[in-house]
Amino acid sequence: MAARAIISQGLDLNLPERIGRLDELANNLWWSWNPQARELFRSLDYPLWKDGHNPVRQLRYISREKLESAAGDPSFLSLYDSVLAAFDADTKTENTWFNLNCPGVMKGPVAFFSMEFAIHRSLPIYAGGLGILSGDLCKESSDLGVPLVGVGFMYPQGYFRQCVTDEGWQEERYVQIDFNEAPINPVATEEGGASLAVVYLDDRPVHIRAWEIQVGRTMIYLLDTNLGENAVQDRNLSARLYIADRALRIQQEIVLGVGGVRVLRALGIEPAVWHANEGHTAFMMMERVREEVRRGIPYGEAVKKVQHSTVFTTHTPVPAGHDIFPADLVERNLHSYWESIGVSRDTFLRLGQDTVGTDVFNMTTFALRMSQRRNAVSELHGVVGRRMWHVLWPEVGENEVPITHVTNGVHVPT
Repeated sequence: MAARAIISQGLDLNLPERIGRLDELANNLWWSWNPQARELFRSLDYPLWKDGHNPVRQLRYISREKLESAAGDPSFLSLYDSVLAAFDADTKTENTWFNLNCPGVMKGPVAFFSMEFAIHRSLPIYAGGLGILSGDLCKESSDLGVPLVGVGFMYPQGYFRQCVTDEGWQEERYVQIDFNEAPINPVATEEGGASLAVVYLDDRPVHIRAWEIQVGRTMIYLLDTNLGENAVQDRNLSARLYIADRALRIQQEIVLGVGGVRVLRALGIEPAVWHANEGHTAFMMMERVREEVRRGIPYGEAVKKVQHSTVFTTHTPVPAGHDIFPADLVERNLHSYWESIGVSRDTFLRLGQDTVGTDVFNMTTFALRMSQRRNAVSELHGVVGRRMWHVLWPEVGENEVPITHVTNGVHVPT
């Protein structure tokens, strides 16, 4: 696959030269946690800013007269220059906390896989806490200069919005995202192709494209199956977050895990650490085992190598909150993967089983077994997690179950 090329999204804005970097600023969500940057767009055209706090949309509809006026306003230009100086200092310099305090620690970035990322409401592809944590982690990585790349889904219909009818019934409404009004850009090959990777679901190929989000100096790549090469049912796979249908849910998670690894490879990104945020993303571990086996490494050694560079965060303290799939559903979609690494059906399925002989595949069980470092998200959750998953390490005491904790934090400027 050729090196990536970003195709500019949206219209030719033809901004006045003096304020020509407004488009660059609008397409980097750094502005969302920097008050001066928000004030810059607010003062540019308040009615347009008030309608969604979305500078990409604002620049699409602003009048030429407003832009010319801003380009000649000394007060606006002073703020503009100050914001751009801060933007460059935060996103382009090498003098970061990480480089100063941890020189040479990592040979590549952390690949952070998550089902949802909440950065700002102008990109409504999140449901709640898991997405908030993922988004804050990306922002903090940018502020500290920690090399990190996010991998998730581009949901054009996002997560549903709830309303109550006059009769008192709750309704779920999905609103289509206008990609021309969102702070995202499509990724393509240098030849202009959209498909960056292919995965197989139930023995049929599914092509995957990617969208890039800039979060300060951190990049997030969102996967999308809405391509003409795909069957109709596969084009809608990435349309909505947290679909209830189990057959579609496992296919989403294969696209995210297997496809996410393949997209990073296509982009020339070689992570040093792979972080799975909840069990939804765990199939990325399986794909990396397959890669190692294809290089000639025996299966057992390949598993150990993948475990060594994998971190897993579990969030859910109750069994009902974990993704569990029937074994026949796993077999239908994944038999070609275990066949390609030379292991039997039972050997593979046991990786996702709490006890031998159960006819289900638990994504959290799989992730715990395939990672070397595992953490809960608070001290108390660590206690609960060790109790919940003691069954996987029966040879040690409950307090010695290898699940630590890292307390959830927040990105304070947000």
